[in-house]
Amino acid sequence: MNMNDDFDLENALQEMESKTETAAPAKRDLNPFLRKIPVTLTLEVGASDISLAELLAIEYGSVLELNKLAGEPLDIKVNGTTIGKAEVVITGESYGLRVVELDHLDLQTLAS
Repeated sequence: MNMNDDFDLENALQEMESKTETAAPAKRDLNPFLRKIPVTLTLEVGASDISLAELLAIEYGSVLELNKLAGEPLDIKVNGTTIGKAEVVITGESYGLRVVELDHLDLQTLAS
């Protein structure tokens, strides 16, 4: 580009956008060493903020309302970090989960 040429900012931005849109999603391929690190996967039904007095009043048969609606997908968490949504399924005699939404897995967020 010659210093006397006008810079076409709009064209440059469009080129950047097209490169971003066509970029392949990042692979989740890990080093074999990293594949062996254990993590804890949980399916969170919901949560409720209560006072200490309400906590002390809980007894057998108490019912607490959670922040999820019945039938709403549940949060999949890895080491406490939400990575997606799932539904509960029965697999044989155990519970399982069916993934319905999966966020981009970023190992940096899981480590913090």
